[in-house]
Amino acid sequence: MPKFTSLSQVKKSIHSGETTCKELVEYYLRQIEATRHLNAYVEVFTEEARQRASDLDEKFQENPASVGKLFGAVISIKDVICYAGHEVTAGSKILKGFKSLFSATAVERLLAEDAIIIGRVNCDEFAMGSTNETSTYGPTRNAADSTKVPGGSSGGSAVAVQADTCLISLGSDTGGSVRQPAAFCGVVGFKPTYGRISRHGLLAYASSFDQIGILANSVEDVAAVLEVVAGPDDFDATCSQEPLKNLDLENAGSAKIAYFDTAIHHPGMDKDVKNKTLDFIEKLKSEGHTVEPVKFEYLDFIIPAYYVLTTAEASSNLSRYDGIRFGHRTEGAKDIHEVYKKSRTEGFGTEVKRRIMLGTFVLSAGYYDAYYAKAQQVRRLIHDRTREILKDYDFILMPASPTPAWNIGEMADDPVAMYLADIFTVQSNMAGVPAIAFPIGNHLSGLPLGVQFMADKHEEGKLLAFTKSLTKRPE
Repeated sequence: MPKFTSLSQVKKSIHSGETTCKELVEYYLRQIEATRHLNAYVEVFTEEARQRASDLDEKFQENPASVGKLFGAVISIKDVICYAGHEVTAGSKILKGFKSLFSATAVERLLAEDAIIIGRVNCDEFAMGSTNETSTYGPTRNAADSTKVPGGSSGGSAVAVQADTCLISLGSDTGGSVRQPAAFCGVVGFKPTYGRISRHGLLAYASSFDQIGILANSVEDVAAVLEVVAGPDDFDATCSQEPLKNLDLENAGSAKIAYFDTAIHHPGMDKDVKNKTLDFIEKLKSEGHTVEPVKFEYLDFIIPAYYVLTTAEASSNLSRYDGIRFGHRTEGAKDIHEVYKKSRTEGFGTEVKRRIMLGTFVLSAGYYDAYYAKAQQVRRLIHDRTREILKDYDFILMPASPTPAWNIGEMADDPVAMYLADIFTVQSNMAGVPAIAFPIGNHLSGLPLGVQFMADKHEEGKLLAFTKSLTKRPE
């Protein structure tokens, strides 16, 4: 069976009788088995996927017009997204054995349009990380080079698509967790406007930043999934009521694009990443787009403010994992305080503990105003300046990462270096605007490289149409 890179290809193949949903699922199951060494999946829904494929084939045979918009789409979901009756552990020991009582709104909407969910994929513990190494299930490996990280925290989702084990994957993006892995793995990664997709059923890390995102081989598939999962939800009060604008991907014209000279020439930038990004800028200009440098004075403040705010929210959100309500509970505790202390000590990994303690510190009496309140002020400045730029420009162009994927274990002893690797992706989460990362070629080392575009709030249609115009694949 050929590798399908878009849902339209799959549908065409099914409608012509060349394949069926059942054959498709069997193909992906074989691919999962053949790529076990990459450790992308933490659970495969083998029999369930087979049964659903059979049911959908029968539905199609009875009436081809009755099938949903995502008929033929085989999708994996990150291990932070709830699916009723299935385990969801956020890559953490503290949730081992916990089965969700309900499905995330995004999952319900996928199933309602006849998607097939084939399994849940690995991620950094509670989505905290940029390498997919903090998971209790062990690291996921980049399919381009198994000695390299796939990026994080949605590394399992990126590798699942990269290694052709599913067509599409749902991830989550708090500070670049969909876009950075997409860039490292040579796939498309999309984060919509904050609130565009319901967070109901997404395990919380930092609630004012978290957003479900989409990873795929093509922009068309991102748009197809977004159209299904986006929209208001009574279970999420932060969900946007703004209707999804026209997703006609064929009408992208010339664009006015801003970029930050301080980002392209940042001292932490890998030389070849910089050169490839500059080459890409010249390519855009040669195609008739206006690409101009603009001043952005807050670049070096993004990471400190982001980690103050997200760790504060994590400290609050993760307080519910206490050894009492669900998940891991320590053995032989003498009293309730020891249950809390030992369960959390045993259940959480090093990185999660670090962020909880940082968050508790910045929220503590005497430090709240100096850290948390100040970081909120910086976030407002970043938000306002970003929106101001996007009034004059259609998009902001940024590298997706200052470097290509690094070696597994390379940053294990230097969390600050790992945090700084998010320098180019965090801005869109701070401002709540949509962003997309997509491949632009390979590094001199042979590893995939990507760039990203940001658009103004609720401009997903314009962003996706423009990106598609830049990523057209030969049929």
